Amino acid sequence: MFSPKPLLVFSCLLAFLTSTLQASSFETIPTYGQAKKVVNNIDSCWRWNPNWASNRMALADCAIGFGKDAMGGKSGAKYVVTDPSDDPINPKFGTLRYGVIQTKPLWIVFKRDMVITLKNELIMNSLKTLDGRGVNVEIAYGPCITIQGVSHIIIHGINIHDCKPGKSGLVRSTPYHVGHRLGSDGDAIDIFSSSHIWIDHCSLSRSSDGLIDIIRASTAITISNNYFSQHDKVMLFGHDDHFAADKIMKITVAFNHFGPGLVQRMPRVRFGYAHVVNNRYDQWGMYAIGGSANPTILSEANYFIAPNNADAKQVTKRETGGGWKNWKWRSSKDVFMNGAYFVQSGWGSVAPLYSKSQTFSIVSASLVPALTSAAGPLKCAAGRPC
Repeated sequence: MFSPKPLLVFSCLLAFLTSTLQASSFETIPTYGQAKKVVNNIDSCWRWNPNWASNRMALADCAIGFGKDAMGGKSGAKYVVTDPSDDPINPKFGTLRYGVIQTKPLWIVFKRDMVITLKNELIMNSLKTLDGRGVNVEIAYGPCITIQGVSHIIIHGINIHDCKPGKSGLVRSTPYHVGHRLGSDGDAIDIFSSSHIWIDHCSLSRSSDGLIDIIRASTAITISNNYFSQHDKVMLFGHDDHFAADKIMKITVAFNHFGPGLVQRMPRVRFGYAHVVNNRYDQWGMYAIGGSANPTILSEANYFIAPNNADAKQVTKRETGGGWKNWKWRSSKDVFMNGAYFVQSGWGSVAPLYSKSQTFSIVSASLVPALTSAAGPLKCAAGRPC
């Protein structure tokens, strides 16, 4: 008797390839007096416009993936940070904290280079953009950023490093509310029960806990063009192995450079869905992509360079007592160097199912080192191409 199983498997494979196939062509943009550079959809959207500084809010139209609809402060006024000092309870006008707690949309820029050392966690309100283009802005040596119970946040071009745990005490979260906080963990960016978030062209390193934690049913998030380095637990997606509400989580991790000194969690996923695409991995201490609690992961056109340690060549790590062979973890068009390898599992499609506006061109993995060479904050003068 004829068995439909081979036909079913072939149909699933064909559907997967059809739904995930996107333009493998890439864009090259001539720079002034330099050779052409490989760029991605985000950078080609704004970076090569010599007048980008005259319309900074156009950046909000350049996101891709699940965080595409993050508006940030696009519909609001521009707010200029002039003062790097911080008061967690009564912030002064001109400081970063004063801007991020406002209830109205704001596009927040910085007057000059500055290092902001926060005295307690920075609690952001909805509809805010942190735009560090044109200057060198560091948030460092104190507690860092908390995004909790809000939506439509864009963080672009900020160097966030050496973050410390927050203290138990009072912290203002809106102009009208000061609450008692128990103390933050020391994450560079902690995203908690929030949605429509885009983190782009930031540099993140050396924090007390994670660099980016996304937990408690957060979703619609894109992490792109960032430079990660010198850290153990890089990114955690999902609260714990029992918090099933994280099944709604959808995250795009694209065009990032995972640089030297990283150990694990690039990312580590629980329950939800992660599309990890066109990233560069310059070795790792334990593993690159891992997870537990039956997440779905599509690794697509990434460039993996395994460490020299013979016991750490595997890209993937599953933390489970058994049953992981049914989890949908797929590698498509990845490049593996120095003995790196990806252990796949599961059946059926793992296509991201982006809306039409969320789709983007995927570069061949062999071009990823060139593509990610500009990851992290761009060194650009206001009003000039980077």
